[in-house]
Amino acid sequence: HGPRQASRVRARGISRNRVAPLCYSVGAMPPVSYPEFIERLKRENGHDRAMEAAIGRHFDPVGEILRAFLIQNGLAPQHYLVDVGCGAGRLAKHLSSYLTGSYLGTDVVPDLVDYARRLAARPDWRFEAVVDTVIPEADARADFICFFSVFTHLALTDSFRYLKEAARVARPGGRIVFTFLEFAVARHWAFFDTALDPARAETQPAIEFVSRDAIDAWVAHLPVSIQAIHAGDEAHVELPHPVEFPDGPRFELMATLGPLGQSVCILRRK
Repeated sequence: HGPRQASRVRARGISRNRVAPLCYSVGAMPPVSYPEFIERLKRENGHDRAMEAAIGRHFDPVGEILRAFLIQNGLAPQHYLVDVGCGAGRLAKHLSSYLTGSYLGTDVVPDLVDYARRLAARPDWRFEAVVDTVIPEADARADFICFFSVFTHLALTDSFRYLKEAARVARPGGRIVFTFLEFAVARHWAFFDTALDPARAETQPAIEFVSRDAIDAWVAHLPVSIQAIHAGDEAHVELPHPVEFPDGPRFELMATLGPLGQSVCILRRK
């Protein structure tokens, strides 16, 4: 999902089924940095395959679901969307024919930013590499700011810094969306359990979980309110059509109502 501080960022957790599609892989401590993880993928898979693999399996199906989720929650064609942790352009690709307004995609890996720029094929959109928990935009500009699979890789302090930035950049009434992993969702335990494998320690970055009491504390110190929180196993995304998930020789269909896999919080800027 996705503008993480390069020295601290964690990579994505393996999606073992279509209910948890947003992550790539997790590992035991000490983690490698996300840019190091991308370099390893490039060596093992080649450039283009590594770009899409870096942000998870099911690149296009998940992009469709994220697009439907944002539109369902108020993203209009004329809006300005900031996509923090844009990765290889999974969301940008699927919004390029819908969003006529402005778009800014940021990530800590320049190769991912360049790939996303080419994939979206929207010369009017901005894609920028960043090196810290900052959003390169002026105050009160964006209608939507999203962090898909970003806080799953950051220390809680950095996640809060990013939310402060998002609250600065969002216009009054704008929405801030972020996904997270939580122990309250049974399916999320697999990500934590996998991270205990010492064989992954030297090759796979780690992940972070966020509790809902942490979210409550963040909101209490920011000019935002909670609009909604959906658990990672809750079917709440209204899909315009069933989405196919290729899995080897088989294809699975997600019905017209599905979960995101990670839990998601929607904040509204006061």
